[in-house]
Amino acid sequence: MRHNKKFNHLSRKKGHREALLKNLSIALIAHKRIFTTVAKAKALRVFAEPLITRAKKDDMQNRRIVFSYLQNKEAIKELFGPISEKVADRPGGYLRIIKTGHRLGDNAEMCMIEFVDFNENMLEAAAPKKAKTTRRSRSKKATAPAAAETPAAEVKAEEAPAEEKAE
Repeated sequence: MRHNKKFNHLSRKKGHREALLKNLSIALIAHKRIFTTVAKAKALRVFAEPLITRAKKDDMQNRRIVFSYLQNKEAIKELFGPISEKVADRPGGYLRIIKTGHRLGDNAEMCMIEFVDFNENMLEAAAPKKAKTTRRSRSKKATAPAAAETPAAEVKAEEAPAEEKAE
């Protein structure tokens, strides 16, 4: 039976599993994107997202708690510095897992895990989508003022050259 076994043990003992997750977290914080297996990435997301949430509030207690998990000063500086600034307004979901296929040697399912706010390509692709269209037709009230302003602007543009010719 598997009562109360709610997380993936990754075929490792407790100490080895904690060391693995700690090292993956440090690598993720340092490089902002790492390639690993899907099972490790899912376990890493569960491990790292609470630490990132703690980093949003920069005080000594949160630094000590996160340091007790990671034990790496450079990773703590990076996490409480640029990373916490970028994720400050995000309510959760700091990491993204993108599947990349299977590994050649053992056919393990591989993926890329990265910070959502640090992928410039996806941020640029999402930015032009601000213009939102609707499937409903516009009411005549909404289109009438815009149509009324256009001829007035054209009339002013036509008057301006006539005044220049008169002088």
